[in-house]
Amino acid sequence: MLRKYFITGLLILVPLAITFWVINSVIGTMDQSLLLLPPEWRPENLLGRHIPGVGTILTLLIIFLTGLLTRNYVGNYVVAGWESLLNRIPIVNSIYSSVKQVSDTLFSSDGNAFRTAVMVQYPREGMWTIAFVTGAPSQQVQQHLTGDYVSLYVPTTPNPTSGFFLMVPKADVIELDMSVDVALKHIVSMGVVAPENHSATKH
Repeated sequence: MLRKYFITGLLILVPLAITFWVINSVIGTMDQSLLLLPPEWRPENLLGRHIPGVGTILTLLIIFLTGLLTRNYVGNYVVAGWESLLNRIPIVNSIYSSVKQVSDTLFSSDGNAFRTAVMVQYPREGMWTIAFVTGAPSQQVQQHLTGDYVSLYVPTTPNPTSGFFLMVPKADVIELDMSVDVALKHIVSMGVVAPENHSATKH
């Protein structure tokens, strides 16, 4: 009986603890943006104490203003000049261009990356896992492949931020009728949180 109560308590408190830990980590990281302000403008000097979350608001405001300012001709000109400068710096240019390509793919409203959850046989035939379509192989890679292929990201469990990149025949991929959020919950929970009954079709 005591074991049953203990497990019930764990099931309630562990998700709450992890949630608060993640939120606290995110807020703590975003609060570092306060270092951009002059010392006399920071909350600990103005109000006499540190207030968690002020940096988060500042970070969101900076992101919003950056997006607002770069939506016009002058802003686009400044961004183009900044990117041109970064592209001339060795090492920095390769890191920046790679990160920018990934972010453009993931956050672009018209992009297809991580928009589709699929099933694929991995790591061997007869074993299935959930993956996400990230696009198609590059032209240079495609010329060495026979047939139509798709690029997939196979996340690990319970940490979906690490995983494997695969290029598989499109005919071997089964598209799932579930959202990416639902598929991620299924992966993170190691199959404990089952998605609703949906149909699956060939991709």
